[in-house]
Amino acid sequence: MLELRQFYIDGHWVPAHQAGEHVLVDASTEEPFGVVALGSDADTDAAVAAAKRAFPAWSMTDPARRIALVERLRIIHLERTEEMAQAISREMGAPIDLARQAQAGAGPRHMANYLAAMQDFDFIRPLGPHAPSDRIALEPIGVAALITPWNWPISQVTLKVAAALLAGCTVVLKPSEMAPLSATLFAEIVDASGIPPGVFNLVHGDGMGVGQRLATHPDVDMVSFTGSTRAGIAISKAAADSLKRVSLELGGKGANLVFADADDMAVERGVRQCFVNSGQNCNAPSRMLVERAIYERSVETAGRVAQSIAIGPSGVAGPHIGPVVSTRQFDRIRGLIETGIAEGARLVAGGPDRPAGFNRGYFVQPTVFADVSNDMTVAREEIFGPVLSIIPFDTEDEAIAIANDTPYGLTNYVQSQDGERRNRVARRLRSGMVEMNGQTRGAGSPFGGVKASGRAREGGRWGIEEYLEVKSISGWG
Repeated sequence: MLELRQFYIDGHWVPAHQAGEHVLVDASTEEPFGVVALGSDADTDAAVAAAKRAFPAWSMTDPARRIALVERLRIIHLERTEEMAQAISREMGAPIDLARQAQAGAGPRHMANYLAAMQDFDFIRPLGPHAPSDRIALEPIGVAALITPWNWPISQVTLKVAAALLAGCTVVLKPSEMAPLSATLFAEIVDASGIPPGVFNLVHGDGMGVGQRLATHPDVDMVSFTGSTRAGIAISKAAADSLKRVSLELGGKGANLVFADADDMAVERGVRQCFVNSGQNCNAPSRMLVERAIYERSVETAGRVAQSIAIGPSGVAGPHIGPVVSTRQFDRIRGLIETGIAEGARLVAGGPDRPAGFNRGYFVQPTVFADVSNDMTVAREEIFGPVLSIIPFDTEDEAIAIANDTPYGLTNYVQSQDGERRNRVARRLRSGMVEMNGQTRGAGSPFGGVKASGRAREGGRWGIEEYLEVKSISGWG
């Protein structure tokens, strides 16, 4: 039985003054395999104090030195890619091939993008030719509390940690208690990289314990949180009394607008993208809006593709999808599928029952609903599982109205071979990101949303700027 009862604080592994523990369960077998200690207020306070002590020196460290240390961090991370993949697959059930090809590699990719952005990043900038003695200084905000989710664990850890360190902040990381293995391995990588003591600190815990303490702590200057909209609201309220900055990257209910002139692979591409990581993606295109002229054909294609998707245990190699993360998620997703059926959506593929051949494990069938109206529960709520809702539309204006009729605003998608239409629609969609015709966003592109999806921007130059404050200086010599 694996036991994680130490935290990384001030450059050392220290025993937890634990306030409880969380049992780690293999999502493919439902068998416990370990426990992680949940930190107490004393653990959290010690980590914050270490970060506060380290901040003056780290914030004044030459950016070139910070760049060199993060590059060293990236290199060591690459050397331990297989260990990271194994950790992620075990802790949250990602199929091992996905863990190797996408999950574990995300950390070094994000760091490379940040390092590229730092090459021409000016922390001291002129105001303009009208004010030759004025400067704008971008300065690190201070101690940053970083709270990360379980679905893409090391991706989110590195998106926050690398940006904060390059900006000159010191950090306390609280990963999800459901994904502690990858974060613990990351702390080992930090320790080996030579980053000074206190600059990076790790405390495991849950939201009501360590998360709440970080959000209210007077010596924490900023909270960066990725997770549910409900939790993001709670963190914002908890942080309000201390007036700290709160940066939120929250849920989504992405619309995929498929016009009649879309390419032949548009529907299949959208279905497969919806089900990546067993649908546990905040930017999943979980609402497919299809122009009526190709609607029935698209529904047939979506059902066929969903039925062709293999399902398998997380530790087995292959292109299958794996289980969802926990019994709580498993029960919630199945309940929402049952709600979709009860509200009158047409079940095209999948359903609430376990896939054939599985009598245990948190496995959910790839499920497709057609004839969904945008007021149905499956169209309104972020399901966070392998469930796709297909909605017909007749006009461009109607498609945009349906897409925007959601509390969320993270990622939307457009499928059309008409470039003018794509550009026009992209500008009218209320979301932080729009991807069109299967083209992914470029390296260093900012990730984030609007409305109930939060307003953080992570990745590249924008990710670094999240951790900086602006100072106006006149009389520069």
